[in-house]
Amino acid sequence: MNPGDPLPDGWRWTTLGECCVQERTAITSDRPEYAEMPYLGLEHIEGNTGRILVSETAARGSESTSNNFRFTSEHVLYGKLRPYLNKVALPDFSGRCSTEIIPLRPVDMDRGFLAWFLRRSDTVEYAMRGKTGSRMPRASMKELLLLPIPLPPLAEQHRIVAALETRLAAAERARRAALSQLNALEAMPAALLRKVFERDATIKSWRRVEISKICEINPRRPRGLSIAPDELVTFIPMNAVDDEYAVISNPQVRPYQEVSRGYTYTEDGDVLFAKITPCMQNGKHAIVRETLSGIAFGSTEFHVLRPSEEVHPVWIHQFLLQPHFLKEAERNFTGTAGQQRVPKDFLITTKIPLPPIEEQRLIVAELEREMAATERARTAARERLALAEALAGAILRRAFAPGAPHDRD
Repeated sequence: MNPGDPLPDGWRWTTLGECCVQERTAITSDRPEYAEMPYLGLEHIEGNTGRILVSETAARGSESTSNNFRFTSEHVLYGKLRPYLNKVALPDFSGRCSTEIIPLRPVDMDRGFLAWFLRRSDTVEYAMRGKTGSRMPRASMKELLLLPIPLPPLAEQHRIVAALETRLAAAERARRAALSQLNALEAMPAALLRKVFERDATIKSWRRVEISKICEINPRRPRGLSIAPDELVTFIPMNAVDDEYAVISNPQVRPYQEVSRGYTYTEDGDVLFAKITPCMQNGKHAIVRETLSGIAFGSTEFHVLRPSEEVHPVWIHQFLLQPHFLKEAERNFTGTAGQQRVPKDFLITTKIPLPPIEEQRLIVAELEREMAATERARTAARERLALAEALAGAILRRAFAPGAPHDRD
């Protein structure tokens, strides 16, 4: 709705500035009477919900700069720094806060109504349009207080807030349930890999062998490789490997002469292992499949493992994705911070459990079925979480629609 649009009986158009006042009562924490007051910074307020993340007791021990604003349990605390973070709190105690937080006192307005109005996505967007600064955007309080608001009578405000909090609490329970389910599913791939690779000690037919005994590591380009300089070949940059799904999703095509020197030679069936941080931790490891002429060149930031006939490529690949293996690789990093790498020597000496090849094929097939089922469940859980998160915004939008039946449904 826009100012001037008709409103239900008793409602009126006004501005945010006519419904609340800024109370920037400056205090300094170096004065004894203020030093023991609870302190709230922006880091103590949860975005969107407004939940205060520290207790009053803990807030008494929080450090702050000397300049603060004073607040009471009658104020709404509005975080003006980075308004897109949507930090609006309702304290139930008195204290002092960062000057990036503005204490607002409602005027003939329900305090909860003011807080939830400020948390609406429309209000956040309005604040961002009037912001000042780019790297550290701040809401212009002068502009924000000009925001039009359709204001119901005080009794109606109370009813809206009560209904809103009941519905948002239900939405939050749904969100937490969806998030809990998603977190459990996110842990499933690692659990499946542990189930596969940690049972070798109990199976007599399995061996433990060094990777270098069953894979050629960083193989050289064959001498006399007959490819015309302008012939197109597959090139696999680091960003072609999907972080989450460990597949090559967007390989490039380049003339052979552009990649014949200085890049990593590889063939279909090779396993790529990202050796640099943070790509290594993010799972940028993949199996090369269906390249042009079966030949490809990749980023020099990959180690290439070419499996022998004794080992299935997926067996090697899934072993490299294990959290336990990746943590061990981190302990063997070489180089300085920001330029750390997994050395080739670490891969050469790493031992891997190795069943007979036929058993590997059976296990790989079952593992891929379980991984696919897990991914379908994860996708569904993400969709449920997105719906639950969107529900809170829909409830807020409806709550401030004039004439909405807040006390029914």
